[in-house]
Amino acid sequence: MRLGIFREIVGMALDSIRTHKLRSFLTLLGIMIGVMTVIGMVSIIQGLNASFLQELQSAGSDLIIVHKYDPVAMRERTAEERTRPDLTYDDARAIEEECDLVKAVSVALAPSFLEPIEIKYQNQKSEGSVVLGINDRFPAVYNIYTPKEGRFLTASEIARSARICVLGSELADILFPHQSPLGKTIRIGPGNFTVAGVLAKRGQMFGQSRDNIVAIPITTLMKHFPYDPESIEIGIVPRKPGTIQETIEQIRATLRLRRKVPFGRPDNFSLFTQDTMLDLYNQITGAAYLVMIIISSIGLLVGGIGVMNIMLVAAKERTREIGIRKALGAQSSDILRQFLVESMFLTGTGGVLGMVVGFAVALIVRAATPLPAAVTGWSVFLGLFVSISVGLFFGIFPAQKAARVDPIVSLRYE
Repeated sequence: MRLGIFREIVGMALDSIRTHKLRSFLTLLGIMIGVMTVIGMVSIIQGLNASFLQELQSAGSDLIIVHKYDPVAMRERTAEERTRPDLTYDDARAIEEECDLVKAVSVALAPSFLEPIEIKYQNQKSEGSVVLGINDRFPAVYNIYTPKEGRFLTASEIARSARICVLGSELADILFPHQSPLGKTIRIGPGNFTVAGVLAKRGQMFGQSRDNIVAIPITTLMKHFPYDPESIEIGIVPRKPGTIQETIEQIRATLRLRRKVPFGRPDNFSLFTQDTMLDLYNQITGAAYLVMIIISSIGLLVGGIGVMNIMLVAAKERTREIGIRKALGAQSSDILRQFLVESMFLTGTGGVLGMVVGFAVALIVRAATPLPAAVTGWSVFLGLFVSISVGLFFGIFPAQKAARVDPIVSLRYE
């Protein structure tokens, strides 16, 4: 009996929606826009999250980074930070030599050219490539930097500031589209360098290619290129897994001694791990989520007010119908359920359409731009739940008003 009544209520709600197609579409438009915003932005942010986490995992789980400044401190630098001495290549060498808990130490430095450095081979050239000065231990720390052809830089080449280089796969394709680059001499800025190897393809990160790169010995860069000492970054991996905290303390003690930091004074350098980088990234994406919630909430609020307004109009138009139904034995609860079902069906339909458009937007963004996008199952549930909840919340008042109509007054209504 109850199932039959419910089916009748659903049927009447659908008939009302079909009878007023334009009004129903305008009602669910705000819901559709709000849900579309949620689904589209969630898909893009989830894609970025997956890409970022994959990058962290590929670099190794026990990575320790030493930098002059704290990357998480999103504020103006203090007077103490501005007067800190720069980290040096010798600091990196001392960590590897003096810290027995350390397995390998890498060091990286970028030139400080205001204009892009031209990299050229015969008639082929690239001006958007990244030049990076590194040491021979880089692949031992970042296992993503492995050569697919040739070899990596050696310790002797670092020691004698050799003019040798390793190309990223994209740069190798630009300069040598139809031949092997190994053993060839290319021009990097003002100097000639011999190609020793080509790195394995790594793809893109946040829309930026990670393969349009050339690595040269850090000593060569410091000798022949202008550079900013503040940009030196030291990467470290512990000798044994699970000893990351002990290794950090040993590194800290070594650097404090080398940099003459008095007892009781804070470090004049920054030590952080991948967890720190993940926290920083979560802060950034958390702000994006907040903006998304605000924008989608406005759309859902507008849509919800539209639903309430239309349902109030519908209740007024169907006053005589409500009176007839009550006179024939319908209960107030039946009228209440009818209007709530109609309201939730409207917003639920808007939610489904919003999800379809939101997923389409995410897929178009992924196909047309370098930004990744990932469709997740929980976002589907979230969009549907939010849209139906809006219909329930904003449909309660019109439904209650319709259910409280006096049948005698309703039958007299014209």
